[in-house]
Amino acid sequence: MAGFLGYLAQSTDLVSGPHKILPYKGYEPGLTPPEQWDAIPLVGKLQIITLIGMLESYGEILDPHYTAGGLPGYFPPIKGKRPELVRNLYHPFGFFKFNTEEQKARGRQVEINNGRL
Repeated sequence: MAGFLGYLAQSTDLVSGPHKILPYKGYEPGLTPPEQWDAIPLVGKLQIITLIGMLESYGEILDPHYTAGGLPGYFPPIKGKRPELVRNLYHPFGFFKFNTEEQKARGRQVEINNGRL
């Protein structure tokens, strides 16, 4: 769902239109999202894929996969020496921290069913 929202955001003139300061070398205004990805230099693509791979590995090492008994969608908090710089990626803004366990379980099941749909 976040990927689809990103695709929509990249399709707007605000993101794909001309900028006063170029976001990266080789930026061209007016491109569609697939053309924007193609225009990113190889080094930039490698940085993005490496970061995603590191986050995925971190999550799989510290918490079991949801098919092996873990919570679907759960990402363990990243602990560091400067906690104000590191957000909890599972609850970044704390919207649902007051929900009961039953409400949380129902929400997880709804999310799984949406993914299957």
